[in-house]
Amino acid sequence: MIVLGIITQEQALHHIDFNTLGLLSGMMILVGITAQTGLFSYLAIWAAKKVDADPLKLFFVLSLLTAVLSAFLDNVTTVLLTVPVTISITRQLEIKPAPYLIAQIIASNIGGTATLVGDPPNIMIGSAVKELTFMAFINNLAAVSVVILIISLLILALIYFPEMKTSPALRQKILEIDETKQITNHTLLMICIGVLSLTILLFTTHQFFHLATATIALFGASVLLLFTSVSGKPSLERIFHKIEWTALFFFIGLFILVGGLIETGVISYVAQKSIALTAGNLTFTALLLLWVSAIASAFVDNIPFVATMIPLIKDMGTLGLTHLEPLWWSLSLGACLGGNGTLVGASANIIVAGLAAQEGYPLSFTGYLRVGFPLMLLSIVIASLYIYFRYLC
Repeated sequence: MIVLGIITQEQALHHIDFNTLGLLSGMMILVGITAQTGLFSYLAIWAAKKVDADPLKLFFVLSLLTAVLSAFLDNVTTVLLTVPVTISITRQLEIKPAPYLIAQIIASNIGGTATLVGDPPNIMIGSAVKELTFMAFINNLAAVSVVILIISLLILALIYFPEMKTSPALRQKILEIDETKQITNHTLLMICIGVLSLTILLFTTHQFFHLATATIALFGASVLLLFTSVSGKPSLERIFHKIEWTALFFFIGLFILVGGLIETGVISYVAQKSIALTAGNLTFTALLLLWVSAIASAFVDNIPFVATMIPLIKDMGTLGLTHLEPLWWSLSLGACLGGNGTLVGASANIIVAGLAAQEGYPLSFTGYLRVGFPLMLLSIVIASLYIYFRYLC
């Protein structure tokens, strides 16, 4: 873009959304340090023991744990933390891990839909539209996400229930595990819980303090880095290795590419054609955006799609389409939920498939497609009804 003269270096830097980069990197540091305390392994084993290692109950509790963690951490980090423990527990129970892993893929994407920090598309939308605060995402997306999650898990449980059988002796082995031994640093754990709680509290109230979400995430990360630096464990170098630098530089390149589309007028042209196609009808535009986002996100990464759509929706506002809020929620629901459609629909899906293959339990593309795609379509039907009756009728 820069070498060919499409945009200048200054324009390229201007189009990079540093709020998104700051929020992502801050949360990566927070989660990376917390993971080293053993907290997430502790939670998984504790939850398994609470349901007496019953395979069906375990299916629901691990899925719900994944969904809740995904709402406040990023999806990739969540599955990196929960999938190894899930595989370990199912192996000890001698049951197939595939149903549990598929459920965790779907739960991570649905859980990430519910909050501003749960999924990269939401982070990008929240960063681009200052009026869409942390609480606005929860108020507008959490309820429908919970409904979609419950329905999806019930259907998955009906499909896979015959495979969820184990013996009392194997269940007893799980019950004998001491989950407290998973905690490797109690002092650091207390500090992490305190800093994470403070960070989430600031997220929910940031509009009152006039703080950007990146500022809050980086503040929390800095405080935690300060404590770990003083204690000497873990080292700063080890923590920085936990940051997904590839993902951050992917975002930088993506923002510059989309900036080229903006500066050359491509985005404005598409916006004009879209307005003409929908005749400025908000209902048609919102539902079309929801379904196109979902289908597209099932087969291509939702991040570049959302990066392209954000300036497009903004241009629709300048061209006379009023009340854009339903369009932002349609984009978020479509992009986040659409990732459940295929095994390549979201980064978390690919990570789970990779971890499963490493452990000798490969997930096939077609096998997942037969389950994931119909569930994704059902979730978009529910989302369509929600968008229509809450915002459009």
